Amino acid sequence: MQIARSLTELEPLSGPSVVTIGNFDGVHCGHRMVIASVIARAKTLGIRSAAITFDPHPAHVLHDGPRLPLITPLPEKLALLAETGLDLVLVLPFDADLRLWSARRFAERVLVQALHALEVHEGETFRFGHNAEADITDLGRLGQEFGFTVHAFQPVILRGAPVSSSRIRKLIAAGDVSHARALLGRPVSILSTPASGRGYGTLYAVPTINLAPYPELLPANGVYVTTLKVGTGPNARSFRGATNAGNRPTFGADSFAVETHLLDFEPIALTESTPLELTFLHRLRAEQRFASPEALRAQISLDVRHTQRYFALADALHAQLHQASSAAS
Repeated sequence: MQIARSLTELEPLSGPSVVTIGNFDGVHCGHRMVIASVIARAKTLGIRSAAITFDPHPAHVLHDGPRLPLITPLPEKLALLAETGLDLVLVLPFDADLRLWSARRFAERVLVQALHALEVHEGETFRFGHNAEADITDLGRLGQEFGFTVHAFQPVILRGAPVSSSRIRKLIAAGDVSHARALLGRPVSILSTPASGRGYGTLYAVPTINLAPYPELLPANGVYVTTLKVGTGPNARSFRGATNAGNRPTFGADSFAVETHLLDFEPIALTESTPLELTFLHRLRAEQRFASPEALRAQISLDVRHTQRYFALADALHAQLHQASSAAS
């Protein structure tokens, strides 16, 4: 997948495109439905499939107040978009200039002149231009003027409500990672590195890893069944674990950490820059204060047993499904 980070990078671009525009935070199943239609139409027509997104997220520029935490920071979002099979992603810097562009200017400068759009595929609630002045109907009118067609999609409905990034953020913030997984189409995960100052050497032999401070969206404080992928490429290792995300109130309110106890741990090569991917599968319990470190250790032992039971049941179900699939074939 080609990634362009400005319009000037696209100046040599020739040939038409099928395009979609969005923030794509989470790259959830609703996003994927529209992207799949873009890719399918582009293949049918023998032309380019393209998506336009923005960095930073427009909410970080347009709105005062607390910063919106992202489900997928840009590097993770681009990796997920690459997995869809798109040919091109244009990442437009959302700055003081772009935020003032009218819908007409955006359509003419980006869709027509830069990407040579033949079709634009969007959700029916799509809005764009300065102060979100234009909607999907306005986009259709601009398409009639500039020579592209617009395909509008109704929201994907799951569990009784439309799938949206804002809905998924609320679920993750509440700790409901199982529900969020259904809307994302994959488990909730974050990319990080080990916390500094833990004495990482050539070989790390302690079955507990803390994540570096993470500025984006984390699940609500509590204990979760997780997996932790350490490193990338063919030498990456994956471990099952129980993760506590919270303030560790037994030891004081100012000691927030995301700490993973690895169940199937073996000594590994680890530095403070080693890539980590922590995946949240199930919430075991909320954060709580214990009367003593001994009581905490007893609860951790219980959390580990519950985590082992979760994976045992998951393994048994996987084996049953594999057996049924083999019998059917």
